[in-house]
Amino acid sequence: MSENKSRILYVLRFLQEKSDEKHPVSTKQILDYLETQGFNTHRRTVYGDIKLLTDFGVDIVPVKSTQNLYFIGDRHFEMPELKLLIDAVLSSKVITPKKSGVLVNKLRGLMSEHQMAEFSEEFHIADRIKPKNESIYRTTDTIQNAINEKKQIRFKYFEYLADKSKVLKHNGYEYSLSPYDFMWNEDKYYVFGFSPKHGKVVKFRVDRIDKVIKSYEDAVPCPDDFDIADFYRQVFGMYDGEKVTVELKCRNDLMKVIVDKFGESVHTEVIDAEWFKVKTEVCVSPTFFGWLFQFTGRMILISPDEVIREYGETLIKAKDSITGGT
Repeated sequence: MSENKSRILYVLRFLQEKSDEKHPVSTKQILDYLETQGFNTHRRTVYGDIKLLTDFGVDIVPVKSTQNLYFIGDRHFEMPELKLLIDAVLSSKVITPKKSGVLVNKLRGLMSEHQMAEFSEEFHIADRIKPKNESIYRTTDTIQNAINEKKQIRFKYFEYLADKSKVLKHNGYEYSLSPYDFMWNEDKYYVFGFSPKHGKVVKFRVDRIDKVIKSYEDAVPCPDDFDIADFYRQVFGMYDGEKVTVELKCRNDLMKVIVDKFGESVHTEVIDAEWFKVKTEVCVSPTFFGWLFQFTGRMILISPDEVIREYGETLIKAKDSITGGT
């Protein structure tokens, strides 16, 4: 690489690492840095290098001052975006402590040194719930390759016994799946696709997949009428089964809960200054009753009668499980 080309790269590195909007760097600082890297140059050369970088598309912002100052303006990620990504990595129950540290350091590498200083060196990974399964990354990579090449995958699936030991389901049965894509839910990572064993599209927890391999068999194409949003609601919401229209009487402060659960298009009516009514479809299941129970006294099931009766029976069973039926 010629001296001119390599020098320009050093100028770019210096600007990326040392400058930001609050900390522009001067031409002299750039010259001093280049000298430490073995380049003896002058101001006009630096001006030319900066013009070439700017012409190439690097957002180098000049600052009007008694001396020429510059900083990198538009980075790949802004500071608030990087903060969100770092917090997401640290909070994830899918990403192991080791990998969390690696990813955070990569994200911090996108900042200037001054921006990095705003972040604590200690990210308190130890006090967060984190998995120990480092193989999840190889698993994800294998599945993604299969998706790209439209191939099936084969794998085993494990669960936990009472002593927290892992055991393969169905005595080590090898599952096959035509994977379509990944999805997140409540900080868990899933792959979904067509399963011959189940005869339909199903999901599997990625972190519980073991010994995955890409098969030579072509994947079963995703059905043309497959609706991923509807599938998501079925497997993660309260719609897995026959849908029933229910009415709920809710305290006004629960509107945010209703919108979070059913979306902004859910049908609601104001009752009075303290209450509103919701009319929506759900699957009458333990999932629905468990969700409803947490708002006891503030969310009341008012119809239909058969669902009210089933909810009452569920509450009686829950009481019996505590009292032993006495």
